Amino acid sequence: MTPVMFSCEHATCAVPEAWRDVFRGEEDAVASSEGWEPGSLNLAQGFAMKFRTPLVHGDVTRLLIDLDGEGETRWSRFSAKLSESQRAKLVDRHVRPHREQLKQRVLEAVRRETPIVHVLVRTDAAADGTVTLEFPADHDRAGGTARAWRDAILDRAPELAVQVRLHPSAPAAAEGLIGEFGADTYAPVTLRVAQTFFLEGKPCRWEPLKKILLESLARTLEDAASAPASPSSDPR
Repeated sequence: MTPVMFSCEHATCAVPEAWRDVFRGEEDAVASSEGWEPGSLNLAQGFAMKFRTPLVHGDVTRLLIDLDGEGETRWSRFSAKLSESQRAKLVDRHVRPHREQLKQRVLEAVRRETPIVHVLVRTDAAADGTVTLEFPADHDRAGGTARAWRDAILDRAPELAVQVRLHPSAPAAAEGLIGEFGADTYAPVTLRVAQTFFLEGKPCRWEPLKKILLESLARTLEDAASAPASPSSDPR
């Protein structure tokens, strides 16, 4: 099976004690989908357990610092008010360790001389009942994985709305790895699942959907290890 790693950057709405004053009176915003992605950690943990691999995940609300942001996009309407020294402390404590863990996982694959797939697990408040697989432009291995995974999902659940598309821009959590390791070694695929599955059980219940996603990815990676798909940049 092709090696795989999982990350979940918006896993929680936790606010460390030292930063509680930043969100005083704004607890509802922190607990909402503005502050985290409900269901994303649950799904990412399911993947990590099935594939018996460590999960790299965020440990604070993205309203404090967005682990999938870069530069000014890391800061929310709340954390934008912090001083430069406070921001630097947050980057050192949260962003750098997170990205170093991801880098170490890729380096393990490099030492084994095998490519690795990186699944970035997201849930999306704006998507209504859909599953989306995104990959960066000019990343044939990631694109082939995304299309094969879509097909494997639809084999199990043809009623699901599943789409594959190019990333509007590479995720910040993956961008440095893309530049350092290249498309032949590192294949990032972002999985975006509508939050309606987790919060409302619509258009299908959460646990059956999780099972479909986990099993279809296992099949995709097994097939890729034995017969890699032909390169293509066509997102369809």
